[in-house]
Amino acid sequence: MRKILEFWFDFSCPYAYVASTRVEAVAQRAGAELDARPMLLGGVFKARGTPQNLAATLNPAKARHNLHDMRRQAQQAGVALHMPPGHPLRTVEALRCLLAVGPPFMPLAHRFYRAYWAEGRDIGQAEVVAAILTEAGLDAAAVQALAASDAIKDELRRRTDEAVARGVFGVPTCFVGDELFWGQDRLDMVEAALGGSPPSLRLPPATPLAPIDLYFDYSSPFAYLALAQAEAVLGAAARWRPLLLGGLFRSVGTADVPLFTQSPEKRRHTMQDLQRQAARAGVPFAWPTRFPISSVLPLRVTLQARLCESPRGRALIVRMARAMWAEDRDIGDPAVLAGLADELGFPGAAMVAAANEAKAELFAATAEAEAAGAFGVPTFVVHAPGREPLLYWGVDRIEWAARAAAGDETFM
Repeated sequence: MRKILEFWFDFSCPYAYVASTRVEAVAQRAGAELDARPMLLGGVFKARGTPQNLAATLNPAKARHNLHDMRRQAQQAGVALHMPPGHPLRTVEALRCLLAVGPPFMPLAHRFYRAYWAEGRDIGQAEVVAAILTEAGLDAAAVQALAASDAIKDELRRRTDEAVARGVFGVPTCFVGDELFWGQDRLDMVEAALGGSPPSLRLPPATPLAPIDLYFDYSSPFAYLALAQAEAVLGAAARWRPLLLGGLFRSVGTADVPLFTQSPEKRRHTMQDLQRQAARAGVPFAWPTRFPISSVLPLRVTLQARLCESPRGRALIVRMARAMWAEDRDIGDPAVLAGLADELGFPGAAMVAAANEAKAELFAATAEAEAAGAFGVPTFVVHAPGREPLLYWGVDRIEWAARAAAGDETFM
C-alpha cells in the first residue's frame, strides 16, 4: 500500500524550519512518499482568528521558554537557527516563487529556510529572493515574473484555503491519511503512524541524574501524564512540587483555562494529542465529565500530609490524579479524596480534615514556582552542576529533562 506523508509549511515558522530538515529522513525511514505542501501561514491565522505575530502575545516567562525550546529543537536536529530582526518576515513572494518553479518543492524550500533562519536574510525583499533563485541555478527574472501572475497568486490562495478546510491551524502540520499532527516535535508520532520505528529517548535504568524539580497541579491532564511516568523516567532525582495552577495563571497573565481560548481546530488536536501521548506512555486516560475542577483540596492534602516526600505518598498523588483523569472521579469532593487515601492505607478523613492547615503553604509553593520560571504544568527544572537552572515545560519534555539531568548537552 502506498504511504504518503503530507507536510504543510510556510517559511515564517522556526519549528517548520527545523521540521523541514528532518521530514525527508522520516519519510525515507518509513518507506513513505513525501508530499510537500506550501501554504500561507498568515492566511490560516486570519481564518482562525489567530494573531499574526503569535509570539508577541506570550507572557514573558513563556516567551523566554519558547526561545530556549526552539534552540534545543534546532540543536537536536543539528541545524543553525537564529531569530532574525523583524520576525515574522513577509514570505508571500518566496512561496509564490516556490509554486512557480514547481515540485519537487523541498530543494528550493531548503534554500529559503536557510536564508531566513540560518543566514539572516530578509526573504521578504525581492532582491533577496532573486539572489536565492540565482544561487539555485534558476532564471530569477523569469521565475519572479511567473510568481507575480494571477495564476500563481490564485494557486497559493487555493492551497491555503485547502489547508484551512483540512483543519490546519499552524505549521508544521503533517497528515498521515486523515490524521493530523502539528509541530516538529510530533515527527516521531508521524513516523510511528507511517509504520516506522522512531528512536526512543528513554535513558537506561539507574542512569545518574541531577536534581529535577517537577511542578504540578492535579487540574492539568498533561501534569497527570507526567506524574504517571515520573518515577519510571526521573526516579529519585525528581523533587515533586505542587502548585495552584489557577493562581499561577492569574499571576502571569494567562487565561484560567487555556484550552477554552484555542480555536476549535487546535482544541480538537490538543484532545487527540493527549490521547496519543497517553497511549505512547501506556497511561490510562479519559476526559472527565467535570472540567475544570477545583484542585485546592487535594493540593492542600498533598502539602499538609507531606506526600511528595516518600514513595508511598507519591503513589497516592498518582492515584488521585488517575482518579480524575482516567476514572472520572471528583477529587475535589472530600469523601472521594478520603476514600482514595484510605485505599492506600492513609487516614483519609483525618488528612482531609487537616488540609486547611496548608492554605498558606500552597500560596507560598505557587509563588516559589513562579519565581523558578514556571508558567504552566508540568514544569521540570533541572539543576545541572555548574549551570543555571534549566526549565522544560510540558509532559512531552520529560525525557528532555532527564537527558539534561544526565549531562547530555544536546538537550540543554
